[in-house]
Amino acid sequence: MLTLKDCLALADLSEDEILAIAEHEHLPEIAALELGHYLVHTPSGAPAIRRMILDDIAAAEARGDRLRVLTLKLVLKRFCDCHPEALAAVAPPERSAGTSRQRAAS
Repeated sequence: MLTLKDCLALADLSEDEILAIAEHEHLPEIAALELGHYLVHTPSGAPAIRRMILDDIAAAEARGDRLRVLTLKLVLKRFCDCHPEALAAVAPPERSAGTSRQRAAS
């Protein structure tokens, strides 16, 4: 049987990153671990996790929880250091050439 620690070792995310996902998504830690593992292996996943951490920072700031803000900023820095693709902007889906031409003709 796998323990939570075993799963963390396979997740490509730190426990603090998993906890930030759990906080943002209101999930148990093991479910957040599964979601995070999935997201970090998709093209838009790392930017999505970054956005979750930023949202958690904003929520902690709104509550006046300075310690949580500082903790999450460190989590964000580590995440971006380990996953530089998190800083890449997610491009919108490309439109087909026919759609662009139809709009240009309008």
